[in-house]
Amino acid sequence: MSLADELLADLEEAAGEEEEEEAEGSEGGEGPIEEVREEPEAPEGGESVRSIAKLWGSRGFAEIMQKIEEYIGKQPRAAEVLGPVEAAPEYRVIVDANNLTVEIENELNIIHKFIRDKYSKRFPELESLVPNALDYIRTVKELGNSLDKCKNNENVQQILTNATIMVVSVTASTTQGQQLSEEELGRIEDACDMALALSGAKLRIYEYVESRMSFIAPNLSLILGASTAAKIMGVAGGLTPLSKLPACNILLLGAQRRTLSGFSSTSVLPHTGFIYHSDIVQSLPPDLRRKAARLVAAKCTLAARVDSFHESQDGKVGYELKEEIERKFDKWQEPPPVKQVKPLPAPLDGQRKKRGGRRYRKMKERLGLTEIRKQANRMSFGEIEEDAYQEDLGFSLGHLGPPNPILIPF
Repeated sequence: MSLADELLADLEEAAGEEEEEEAEGSEGGEGPIEEVREEPEAPEGGESVRSIAKLWGSRGFAEIMQKIEEYIGKQPRAAEVLGPVEAAPEYRVIVDANNLTVEIENELNIIHKFIRDKYSKRFPELESLVPNALDYIRTVKELGNSLDKCKNNENVQQILTNATIMVVSVTASTTQGQQLSEEELGRIEDACDMALALSGAKLRIYEYVESRMSFIAPNLSLILGASTAAKIMGVAGGLTPLSKLPACNILLLGAQRRTLSGFSSTSVLPHTGFIYHSDIVQSLPPDLRRKAARLVAAKCTLAARVDSFHESQDGKVGYELKEEIERKFDKWQEPPPVKQVKPLPAPLDGQRKKRGGRRYRKMKERLGLTEIRKQANRMSFGEIEEDAYQEDLGFSLGHLGPPNPILIPF
C-alpha cells in the first residue's frame, strides 16, 4: 500500500468516527456548547450572524458574566487572601474571565468579517478607509443604507476623525455599491449590535480583573499590568505554580506555536509570549524588546514569589522593581558620548644637539666660500665683458673685473 492510500484510509476512518460521535450526541448526549435561549432560524436569502457567532448565547458566557456582576458589588477582604491564592473563591472567576476575553476577541474578528462581507455590497471602499474593526462596525451601524449621514452625523464624528469623514463622504458619493434589502440590513444591524455588546462585556471584564488583581498579586500587577498578570497566572495554573517557574519559562508563557504551511512565517515571532506583548515592553524600540522581555521576566519572577507569600501588600516591592526596570530602559536608550578631538601629545624626544667644536669650525673655514669667490661668481647681465671674444677661453671674474696684469705674478 502506498503512502497516499494509507492517508486516504486514515481519513475515511476519522470521518466514520465523527459520524458515530454525532449520532450518539443527537440521541441524548449534551453538546460542547449549551445555549441559554433558542437561536432564531436564519432568514431566507442569507445566513444570520448567530449561525457563526455562538459565544453571545452560550451558557458559559452568561454564567461568567453573572458571577462578575455579583463580585463587582462586593469589596474583597484581606481575610480571603490569607491562605493560598488558588483557594480564594473569586480566583477561579478571575481566571475564567481572563480566558473569556480571548474568546471574545476571536468572536469579534468573526463578526467583523461577517459584516465586512455583507456590507461590501453597499459600500465596498469603507473597509480600506476605516481599518479598525470596532470603528468599522460602529460606522456601518450609523450609516446603514443612507451614506449621506456621514457628513452631518454627530455619532459618526465621535467615531472617525474629520479627515477620515471627508474621505468617506467623497468616496461614498462615487461608490458603485447597491442598495441593501431590509432583510440584509437587518442581519447587518443584528451583527453590529452583537459586536458592540461583546465589546462592552470585554471592557467590563477588564475593569473587574484590574480591580481584583491589585488584591491577589499587587506587586506583579504593578510591573505588568492587571490584564497581563492575570493571563500569565491563568496559563501557569495559579500564583503559586507561577512563583516556582524560572524566568526563562515565564518568558514563554502564552507563546503561539503556529505552522503556516504554504505561507510566509516571517511575521510570526518565535519565543514571544504575554510578557513580550505587554505595554511595558512594547513601549521600547523593536531592537530592544527581546532584551527588555528577558529583564521584565526576571523581575516578574521575584514579584510573583513575594505575592505568593502575601508579603508587601501595598506593592512596595513591585514599585521598586519597576523603577529598576525603567532605569535600565533609560540607560539602554541613552545616546553614546560625543568623542572629543584631542590634540596630539608632545613628542618625548628632546631637541637634538647641533654639531660644534673646533674641528667643525676648521672644516667650514677650509670648505666655505670666501668673499673673493662670491664676487667672482656674480655676473652682471646686459654688460659686455672683455673676454666676450673668447680671448681668455671663457673665463670670467664676474664682479671682480678683468685681471690686473700688474698683480699677476710671473
